[in-house]
Amino acid sequence: MARRKRFRTKSKFLNWILDWVDAILFAVVVVTLINVFWFQSFKIPSSSMESSLYTGDHLFVSKLTYGARLPMTPLTIPFTHNVIGRKESYSTSVQWKYKRLPGFRKVQRGDCVVFGFPHGDTVLSKAPVEDYYTVVRFMGREAAVKAYGPVIVRPMDKKDHYVKRCVALPGDTLEVRDGLVWINGEQQTVYPGVQLSYQVVTTGRELNPKIIDELGLNAMELRFSPALPGYPDMPLTAGMLEKVKDIKSIVSVEPVLQTDSLSWKEIFPFSPDFGWSRDAYGPLWIPSEGATVELTAANLPLYERIISDYEHADLAAAIACGSYTFKQNYYFMMGDNRHNSLDSRYWGFVPEDHIVGRPSVIWLSTDAGRKFPKNIRWGRFFKFL
Repeated sequence: MARRKRFRTKSKFLNWILDWVDAILFAVVVVTLINVFWFQSFKIPSSSMESSLYTGDHLFVSKLTYGARLPMTPLTIPFTHNVIGRKESYSTSVQWKYKRLPGFRKVQRGDCVVFGFPHGDTVLSKAPVEDYYTVVRFMGREAAVKAYGPVIVRPMDKKDHYVKRCVALPGDTLEVRDGLVWINGEQQTVYPGVQLSYQVVTTGRELNPKIIDELGLNAMELRFSPALPGYPDMPLTAGMLEKVKDIKSIVSVEPVLQTDSLSWKEIFPFSPDFGWSRDAYGPLWIPSEGATVELTAANLPLYERIISDYEHADLAAAIACGSYTFKQNYYFMMGDNRHNSLDSRYWGFVPEDHIVGRPSVIWLSTDAGRKFPKNIRWGRFFKFL
């Protein structure tokens, strides 16, 4: 096989430098191509997916499953997503249209999915983790920008990445009853990692740390209240719940459900006319490509952001027409830690063009609440999902 020719000089030192530059450039190109078309590394930043995915899990996200999304903002510093230090790591001087390569399959109900945060098109520079639109609804735009600005506007492929479970597909009708998901009138399978919050009353003392560890609970998420006495909000899967009920020092275990209407500013579609809450939500129809919906004053809050922001259509013209035909599919995502997850209940639909990929394997997992080497979760190394 013919070898690639390299530029050579009379200086050995300069040749050594050139060899290293050549090797680094080659590695950058190869790794970039892998990140774009094959796999990308992703770290779980919060507990919203426990007990399926833990805070500190490092994942490889497969882009082959749903088809790789081609770069839309190509001028980006290698190995960064949207930030380096405290500055944006990309330039929007060149923007390409959305295109996706064919994948092995479409998103399925129950898939864990990595996607661009829909509300991540606008970010408050001094509070980048906060949802800009939520802050503005509570504070007003002028006060929000004054306190946490300036504002950063990001292109679609540079939004922060989230990971949640897809609970509803395009064309589905979703409803949440007492914290459980119903799709098209049937209760959805409760996946093993799904957990709800319970008020756990004890005989007066905190649970032994060994018991908490054996249950698989995140000690950093637990709060003991001496006044109860017990834990006001203990997140438990169905399996954990049965084990907790068998502990002798436990007096009672009751679900913590939020079925009363929250402030309309907190729950999608951010209208006082719906009266939905975290555990009593919907029914809500999920838009699908090619479907036409009649637009009324009652349902406009559900679909106006899709029309104006995700599909860049003329909202006023759609309202005047009285109907709208959707250009792409949409999904409804929820965290498995159902009572500690900012998900579609709080910001709405996930457009298909925001889909990044599917978590495929955990290659490293660390617990921030422990010191090395106890912080390493050895049992999660190279765990396939």
